[in-house]
Amino acid sequence: MLVPLSRKKFEDLIPLVGTGAQYKYCWGKFSDVLRRVLVSISALAAILLIRTFFASGELQDVLQAVTFFVGIFALVYWLWGPAIQAGVRNAACRRYKYAGFLRGEVFDVFVTDEVVGTEESVNNRGDLVVTENRERRINVEVGDETGFATRIQVPLKREHQAIRIGDTAEMLVMSDRPDLSRIARVSDVFVSRVGVWVSDYPYLQRDEFEAVSRRLNTIEVEPDEYEEPPRRAERYEDDRYEQFEEPRSTRKRIPKSRRRSR
Repeated sequence: MLVPLSRKKFEDLIPLVGTGAQYKYCWGKFSDVLRRVLVSISALAAILLIRTFFASGELQDVLQAVTFFVGIFALVYWLWGPAIQAGVRNAACRRYKYAGFLRGEVFDVFVTDEVVGTEESVNNRGDLVVTENRERRINVEVGDETGFATRIQVPLKREHQAIRIGDTAEMLVMSDRPDLSRIARVSDVFVSRVGVWVSDYPYLQRDEFEAVSRRLNTIEVEPDEYEEPPRRAERYEDDRYEQFEEPRSTRKRIPKSRRRSR
């Protein structure tokens, strides 16, 4: 089942500003935080050098004001950097003009070991040693009756063990075509039977998405949130309701010679 969503509902599901879950994801590990701190210190040092070399001149007051505010932003870059990263990720999805709610089925699910990085070191003999960092990932293939299929690969979690082939899978799909005939991007996947999300970066407002899922389970659909189906779907709907003539009576006709007289 594919239901086109209005632009407003699309923007509610993927907000412009990063959510708390998205900020937490972009915060990263200790090494990521340390990298941002080093960037903040380097930017602050560069600003201080600029103020030192251009301490005199006609634009001294303007330069000091500009470098003061830039220095404040550079000082706390390690703190607001994840929010910028989340906003960039969300903007990459919101650039698509159309979106839809897709309810399909889990076609396949399996686990693989993937290389997520490499480390280079030198052993005692001076030889270069390359070590591969591997991570177990779950692969979930989702599709529907129209022939659409996609595979989602994310780091394996304990709750993923409950996913089974044939489970109902729901996601948000994005496209540049009004009829959603060509899917350009998909969001994280929600397996409703076990209430498990299959995702790496949490693109969706999950509470809002689950509310949409429950609403679509009912007959009533609010017109201000859900768009009319594309013209092509309407034509298919009309074809199902063709007019047929009433069947003729199957009673056999009795010849006049064999009729009884009154």
